[in-house]
Amino acid sequence: MIFLYIAIIVIIPVLAEIIRCFVVANLKPDGVVHAVPSLLDLVYSENRGVAFGMFQNGTVFFAITTSIVIIVAAIFLIKNYKKNKLFSIALSLIIGGGLGNLYERIVHGYVVDYLRLSFFPPICNFADYCITAGTICLIIYLIFFSDYLKSDKKKAKPSDDPAPFEES
Repeated sequence: MIFLYIAIIVIIPVLAEIIRCFVVANLKPDGVVHAVPSLLDLVYSENRGVAFGMFQNGTVFFAITTSIVIIVAAIFLIKNYKKNKLFSIALSLIIGGGLGNLYERIVHGYVVDYLRLSFFPPICNFADYCITAGTICLIIYLIFFSDYLKSDKKKAKPSDDPAPFEES
């Protein structure tokens, strides 16, 4: 199964770069294409910030932060990939999407965004949606499949011994 997770991590940044090259070559001159009327527009946008264009011109900070998140997620994946497929796929999507955006940010100094949904106006890109899908999968895993949030965890039993600094 580890090969599936590695494939996801490798394929996402490659696809993100292929799509970015296509968008830059074909969409940049036109600006907007109504791909699916009243649902999906392709809009060329250079994002020098993070999500929704916030915190513009922090390329070095965002590259470092993204690198740290990718490393932490990779460590979790390596240590836990045998435990749960949903958890592993979630982390793979997050890592792959993070690598796609990190590559663009380092090489070009910005991320090209191009997907705008009518019901979600911020412009995003393929890697952003991979990160979002991974995050949703991770939340589903934590809520429904992980012991982390379950209330039926064994409660600590009160000890018959006195508290450590309590006088007898």
